[in-house]
Amino acid sequence: MKPKELFNQFLHRRDFLLGLGTSAGAFGLMGAESQVAQNKVMAMQDPIKDFVYQGQHGADHADHMGPALRSVGPQTKKLDPMGFLTRFDYGQVSKRAKGQTIRDYTVVASEADVEIAEDVGFSGWMFNGNIPGPTLRCTQGDYVRVRFMNQTERRHSMHFHGIHPSEVDGVTPIQPSGEFVYEFTAEPFGLFPYHCHTRPVNEHTQRGLYGLLIVDPPTPRPSAHELVMVLNGYDVNSDLKNDIYTINGVAEYFMNQPIPIRQYELVRIYLLNMTEFDPLVSLHIHANSADVYFGDGTLQPNRRTDIIPLGHAERAIVEFSYRFPGRYMFHPHQNLFAEHGAVGFFEVVPQPGEQFEKDEAKSDH
Repeated sequence: MKPKELFNQFLHRRDFLLGLGTSAGAFGLMGAESQVAQNKVMAMQDPIKDFVYQGQHGADHADHMGPALRSVGPQTKKLDPMGFLTRFDYGQVSKRAKGQTIRDYTVVASEADVEIAEDVGFSGWMFNGNIPGPTLRCTQGDYVRVRFMNQTERRHSMHFHGIHPSEVDGVTPIQPSGEFVYEFTAEPFGLFPYHCHTRPVNEHTQRGLYGLLIVDPPTPRPSAHELVMVLNGYDVNSDLKNDIYTINGVAEYFMNQPIPIRQYELVRIYLLNMTEFDPLVSLHIHANSADVYFGDGTLQPNRRTDIIPLGHAERAIVEFSYRFPGRYMFHPHQNLFAEHGAVGFFEVVPQPGEQFEKDEAKSDH
């Protein structure tokens, strides 16, 4: 059953659901230095209290905000799964006196209704206006500074996986219209998810507040056609179960717009699973086998396989090439997830001369 058909049962509640949205407040910023200092003091004073205690600011902690299903209209935002595949944010680059590279990024939290499947709208929470958020990229040893601005009426934060001081661990929520600078030296090399860590965390992540930080090794990996794929699910009726599954945010997108790659070229996928509510998701590539790199700080593949299993927030680097041109499917091997939207195709284009040689061989017979 297609994702659109799955949600016809919900659409008769359209007027009710539309009333559940919240409007974005006016965007104002405190001075960067004063806000950062204030938040760092908060984090160092009590890094646990704000996560576990529902006190005077606890309403948005406990409230799941009701069903996230929305009608699709002229104001519904289109996500960009194809552009996300190859869009890397290297930040604004500068140098310290001793030669260390500094990379400055800006990430803004916002909210909008987005189209997650054909004619299916969703109340999305986003980093930099997309689900998933931007793919930040740097090299091991770089000094990373991420200026986070919360342009919503809820509290949000950014928690980076990887090594960093406690005051930038992202467990202290940033208030509406507030900002914070997360800064650390990027180490080790590998793939690191980031996501909102404000309670309820599963609500904030499944609504779309996550992305990927790629830390490249000091000696670059071999040249390849590089792609970013993020597996996710959407719970549209707040029953803590996923109803739609996608790769890069939109169900069945790559069925209709296959990913073009060249015959024989090395393809490298930076793969992340941010699917809440399901303990395991996988990626299966058809008619091929791949070298898979699990874990941080490794340049040697751990496995050769056609199915890559990932728990929540787990990630892997997947490398392969196709010997034969044609159209090849990819999807989770949890087939229900594929049938509910997480499925697509690679379009393997012949190298110049390959198709000509095959056509000549056919004419000889």
